[in-house]
Amino acid sequence: MAAKDGKTPRKRTASTKTAAPKAPGRAAGKAAPADRAEAAAAATGAARSAPSPETPGVADPAAFLSSQQRETLEKLSANLARAAVTAQGAIAEAALRQADSPAALSPDPFHVAPALTDVMSRLAAQPDRLLRAQADLFSRYLDLWQTTARRMAGEAVDPVVEPAKGDKRFNDPDWGAHPMYDVMKQSYLLTSNWLNSLVADVEGVDPLEKRRVEFFMKMLTDAISPSNFLMSNPAALREAMSSHGESLVRGMENFAADLTRGGGQLAISQTDMEQFRVGENVATAPGKVVYQNDILQLLQYEPTTEQVHEIPLLLFTPWINKFYIIDLRPDNSLVRWLTSQGITVFVTSWVNPDETLAEKTFESYLKEGIYDATAQVMKQCGVDRVNTVGYCIGGTLLSCALAHMAAKGDDRINSATFFAAQQDFEEAGDLKLFVDDAWLSEIEARMDQAGGFLPGKSMADTFNSLRGNDLIWSFFVNNYLMGKEPKPFDLLFWNSDQTRMPKALHLFYLRNFYKDNALAKGNLVLDGVTLDLRTVKTPIYVQSSRDDHIAPFRSIYRGAKLFGGPVTFTMAGSGHIAGVINHPDARKYQHWTNPELPATVDEWRAGAVEHPGSWWPHWGEWLKERSGSMVPARDPSKGPLGRPLEDAPGSFVKVRS
Repeated sequence: MAAKDGKTPRKRTASTKTAAPKAPGRAAGKAAPADRAEAAAAATGAARSAPSPETPGVADPAAFLSSQQRETLEKLSANLARAAVTAQGAIAEAALRQADSPAALSPDPFHVAPALTDVMSRLAAQPDRLLRAQADLFSRYLDLWQTTARRMAGEAVDPVVEPAKGDKRFNDPDWGAHPMYDVMKQSYLLTSNWLNSLVADVEGVDPLEKRRVEFFMKMLTDAISPSNFLMSNPAALREAMSSHGESLVRGMENFAADLTRGGGQLAISQTDMEQFRVGENVATAPGKVVYQNDILQLLQYEPTTEQVHEIPLLLFTPWINKFYIIDLRPDNSLVRWLTSQGITVFVTSWVNPDETLAEKTFESYLKEGIYDATAQVMKQCGVDRVNTVGYCIGGTLLSCALAHMAAKGDDRINSATFFAAQQDFEEAGDLKLFVDDAWLSEIEARMDQAGGFLPGKSMADTFNSLRGNDLIWSFFVNNYLMGKEPKPFDLLFWNSDQTRMPKALHLFYLRNFYKDNALAKGNLVLDGVTLDLRTVKTPIYVQSSRDDHIAPFRSIYRGAKLFGGPVTFTMAGSGHIAGVINHPDARKYQHWTNPELPATVDEWRAGAVEHPGSWWPHWGEWLKERSGSMVPARDPSKGPLGRPLEDAPGSFVKVRS
């Protein structure tokens, strides 16, 4: 039975019986089931009445088992059958769903085949290099066989190859303690490392095409890891035996539920989605929706100090995700921390668009987003300028707005802070692999098929693939092979709560930024204005993260160098999310500061000073210096914009894709 919100819940039926599959049609020339049963009964009776032969017959293996062992074997067999039936039924249903939309199926959706052909052709043209690589692989395998033999003889030996730091796939003790699993693990690591290095070392190939092959080779080798298969995963096998196969039944039920939830495509659950409610246990900072247009709701949060700084702060979050990453929990909420610093906080909550908004453009988000939201904040607070934050894509949009305003002589933005936001996309990371002409045509076709927007799952799958072992295969093993329930995790709940993307906006963004790097090159035209970041004299604070794989710090530094005004650059520890959302009370990670902005990020790092903990206090002091004098705290319910529309977090954020 479907839930009230239209989603199909994950069902747990481990204690229920699965109906046996129907027998296939009777084949010609074979006895009917009744005839076979009668014949079997007759044969059994004859066997019982016949005298015992002088030579022993074939023993029944079950005769040597105790009643408890027989019961265990029967239970295991029954559960294996149940698991198989569940999986087969789910796959059959998915196949039928896919058959209804064959256009969605593509043999090479990422168009990696041409790049792979080019790389392999280059390898074939370098036989000496290939022979040396093969000889090296063979030598490494000889080392493995020798060390294994010595270990079997009782000698303590070091492994030939070990997993990379942070690789959790082989954490189970049996991967090292049991010789068979140890050999399996090391063989896989040797082969996968060899394949990946072979591609990485090829010469004479376009760098972007080479990166594309490297990326997908890594995806392939990650997928064939022995940890991803039941019969070669010691932890999964141990769980299956100890539970008498119940873990496999639960796993296949999870598999079936995820297929149903994905509409015939596998949507791996990363967390228990039912444990979180937006506005109830995530996104709970008190505030009001004080304004709304077609593409956003404007949230104003309640003050927590008697006085606040005169100039308010408006945060533009990425429209590809829900805004509440900045208000996930009370103990890590950026919104709550800012209000405690005496800052009047406004946040844009972007709409989760459907086909009616398919033609909303980047210019629409510029005018109805940046321009309209800043105007409403100024009206609500009675000021003539605002401080702003742009997070990720929201920061790219804000950068364009600053250049557009500079061309118009509009100085309403007093300062701009960028969280993990790019302006120069020359070194934009692995996402650049998805923006060649062939892939853009593919994604446009998907949008047309969906009604003019990109489904949120498509973007989620893309981002997850960048960290496949952490965000795909670990859950595959846990959910399906181990039969475990995903644990409640608010960050993964947010990560799974993706938004849709309007066709016109998304294609413009991919083509002009990731593909053509038009903003950095000075070629981007918006609303008839050629944007030039050098004309932006607004004070700017730029935050990057050392381990960010979506907006790499090298890319962000290149963007920081494009602005014409004063720029403060900071680097945080960790990655795209944890590097940004790091409350000072957590006392985690570190950050680096350097008041200078030399030619390269390597020079900046050489002169940077490391500080323990969050970078928020450093930014907070910078922000307060640009936030004006203190005034009485502002009540969101009593501003010039009139009666609030609803309580925070508003209704836009609650629309699920």
